Amino acid sequence: MMSLQGPELHIVCFDVPYPADYGGAIDVFYKIKALWEQGCVIYLHCFQYGRPEAPELKNYCKEVWYYKRQTGWKGLSLLKPYIVYSRRDKLLRQRLTEIEAPILFEGIHSTFLLEEPSIQNRLKIIRTHNIEAAYYRKLASRASSKLSAIYFQVEGQLLHRYEKRLHEADLFLELSTADKDYFSAAYPERDHLFLPPFHPFTTSDIPVGSGNYCLYHGNLSHPENEEAVLYLLKEVVPFVAVPFIIAGKDPGALITDRVKEIKHCTLVADPSSDVMERLIRDAHIHVLPTFQATGMKLKLLFALLNGRHVVCNRDMLWGSGLESICNLAESSSDFIAAIAKLMEEPFTTEAKATRTKLLDNGYANASNATRLITYLQQRSL
Repeated sequence: MMSLQGPELHIVCFDVPYPADYGGAIDVFYKIKALWEQGCVIYLHCFQYGRPEAPELKNYCKEVWYYKRQTGWKGLSLLKPYIVYSRRDKLLRQRLTEIEAPILFEGIHSTFLLEEPSIQNRLKIIRTHNIEAAYYRKLASRASSKLSAIYFQVEGQLLHRYEKRLHEADLFLELSTADKDYFSAAYPERDHLFLPPFHPFTTSDIPVGSGNYCLYHGNLSHPENEEAVLYLLKEVVPFVAVPFIIAGKDPGALITDRVKEIKHCTLVADPSSDVMERLIRDAHIHVLPTFQATGMKLKLLFALLNGRHVVCNRDMLWGSGLESICNLAESSSDFIAAIAKLMEEPFTTEAKATRTKLLDNGYANASNATRLITYLQQRSL
């Protein structure tokens, strides 16, 4: 139930954040919900490009407006990145100007109006979902076609320049400590707050004891996740005598065909949220490599809040501060050895207590919403 009225806040979102079925949408939706539960009055502005309007958002927002993203050639600019320039709208400018409230821009993507003169004196906040320039450079290096590589390279260059022009922001809300270090160095005169991702869980629900399989989960159509899965299927899964499940949205033919070649590996394509939660909870080991040290990985947080052992590499832990409650593996032989060792070790009540204490201290939705609301209230004095 919503508490007494708190501060008003515009939230400009790069996408429609419901259903909350991928990383960015999950962070935005559960942030909105947590702020609403503490009385925040939210004016939500959503850019649309493929996702329908979501009536559920009205449960948590005073107003919800939708704007068509200017895709294709209409989104191209020689000066601004495509992800920014394609999210411009005159009606958005009008509404931000007319309703006097602080503005939270979700992602660099939504900041086209950051320098707008009519909101010059407004408190402006950027939620940095990534160091986007670095993210696009890595996408370029792993692109599946030359045309995609060129697009990612050009967009990365535009983002590199654009990320140096965010001086109109008063506060940067960073998803990871590494992102905070980066933006603090770039904008030392501005305020910075490490605010980990918001998530669906009000409390941790970590099982003890043992499961009987390993799990990798994620959006399997995303290049970063597809690369990680194909690595596991080639370098790790064939060499462990343990049932292994790959679960997630939209797996491509490469993943589907490779899984069929490994008898003890199972693909669970497009699981419902209930099925995914059960898979996470029942697994004995979550095996989570990544080759992109960018942003905070929600799959890691989901596994830690609801699963047993976690084995991952440094890139997965990048900027999270969660190293002490994970098992580190860098090479394929490291992953294989860690799986063999941990399959013999039940997850203990002591390990659960250690993990719960760390997560409750930094990753609880309610306390992180309070931190943001406190900042808004202090700046309004």
